[in-house]
Amino acid sequence: QVRLVESGGGSVQSGGSLRLSCAASISRYTYSQYCMGWFRQAPGKEREGVAAFDEDGRVIYADSVKGRFTISRDNAKNTLYLQMNTLKPEDTAKYYCVADLELPWAPCPKLRNEYNYWGQGTQVTVSS
Repeated sequence: QVRLVESGGGSVQSGGSLRLSCAASISRYTYSQYCMGWFRQAPGKEREGVAAFDEDGRVIYADSVKGRFTISRDNAKNTLYLQMNTLKPEDTAKYYCVADLELPWAPCPKLRNEYNYWGQGTQVTVSS
């Protein structure tokens, strides 16, 4: 029903930037009807929400990335982005694009690990 493919990961030095993209293939409903976000998981750690849109289109960020990361979406291209600036070694993780159908009676999951659709992830490595 929903296929998510991330790209743009890589290795950078501390202070550098990367832009992640997530292309969505959707067979039911339209892209704009989906709650979208980014999660990450570092080795030995739990997955954590990084950035997401709420049901009103507002953006929400984890405290650890506020002021450095920017999430955006292009509904015409079915694509989600994550611009990551001033990267730090602690940002090293596998980054996942997530999606969930927005329901009239329920808010978007935002940074909660409640999304039904996940991409395969893209690795981001930041060296000091």
